[in-house]
Amino acid sequence: MKQMHKLIVRAGAAASTTALVLSSFIGPALAVDVVIEGNGSNSDNTANVAIQNDTTVTQTNYANITNDVDVDANTGKNDANDNTGGDVSINTGDASADVGVSNTANSNTAEVTGCCPEEINVTIKDNGTYSDNDANVAVQTKTTVDQDNTAYVKNDVDVDLDTGKNDANDNTGGDVSITTGNASADSVMISNVVNKNVASVSSGPNGGGSLSVWISGNGSNSDNTANVAVASAKTIQQTNYANISNDVDVDADTGKNDANDNTGGEVSIDTGDASADVWVGNLANFNAADIDACGCILDLSIKIKDNGTYSDNDANVALASLTLVDQDNTYECKPNYRGGWHKKCNDVDVDLDTGANDANDNTQDGEPEITTGDASGDVMVETTANSNVVGDADFDFDFPELPDFDGSSASLLLLLLALFS
Repeated sequence: MKQMHKLIVRAGAAASTTALVLSSFIGPALAVDVVIEGNGSNSDNTANVAIQNDTTVTQTNYANITNDVDVDANTGKNDANDNTGGDVSINTGDASADVGVSNTANSNTAEVTGCCPEEINVTIKDNGTYSDNDANVAVQTKTTVDQDNTAYVKNDVDVDLDTGKNDANDNTGGDVSITTGNASADSVMISNVVNKNVASVSSGPNGGGSLSVWISGNGSNSDNTANVAVASAKTIQQTNYANISNDVDVDADTGKNDANDNTGGEVSIDTGDASADVWVGNLANFNAADIDACGCILDLSIKIKDNGTYSDNDANVALASLTLVDQDNTYECKPNYRGGWHKKCNDVDVDLDTGANDANDNTQDGEPEITTGDASGDVMVETTANSNVVGDADFDFDFPELPDFDGSSASLLLLLLALFS
């Protein structure tokens, strides 16, 4: 008797792919069809299919940022001493400075889809008596996303404004007056926004795939076995390390004026206002991971039917799924290495003077007059760090830029905090 052997194996693409620093990756759509059909009696038919798909996304950022800002604005520190015969006056202009330091660094976004097979069909049917038919299918998909950010940020801002520190001493014969302008540092703003990871791993637009195993219509005394194993492993690892140090020193003086030992006229000191508005904002270490843990197979169908007498029919299906999300954030303030003693994360020193004026040992008709301006300071320090989110990765999340709020630190603070609301 002539034996007919019909063995059909249809398999989609098998691929091993590595993607480095990739923002969006679409894996191959795997479709597997295995058919052992219409083979004669006493035939021995085997189909072995093994598919492995590995996708690796690695994203790494390192930022080392140092800003050293030194602003020195003086209209004061004037001397009018030892004059004889007329009026003496010192009248200074305003001294003002606005400083903005904005650091934005280290952002990773990864979107991986198509990590699971869409369809697996295994069919053993219509084979002859005493035939031995084996279909073995193994599909393994492994998806790994590794995102790592390291940021060292050091900001050193020194602002020194002087309209005061004027001297009018030892003058003879007329009035002596010192009038100073305003010293204002109304917009000293530091914004540090570092270390963002957003990752999404999904089965694709259609979700998980389907698996069907059919053993039908085979002859008597046939031995029919279908073994199917599908394994899916998905791993997202997100790590952020931020070392941020801010040192802000603001010194605004309209006072510290001297009008001493003058003879003959009136003595007056009239100082301007001294003001400072300092805002320091740190936003660091944000992880968001959205991972599809469906296990790839959502629709499973197994049928063994209409096979002959004394046939031995086995359908063995093994499904395994592993999902791992590891998120780690570290925020600290140390020297520019990992280790050593801790130091201050934010060191803000604001010194405002309209006073400390002297009008001593003067000889004149009236009392000496000292009129000081206002000294006002507004300091705000805000740090928001270390946020992990699993299950709702927002790809629209973006770091803000440092806008012009005309000295309104509260508005900028609300903008940053809204990102975590």
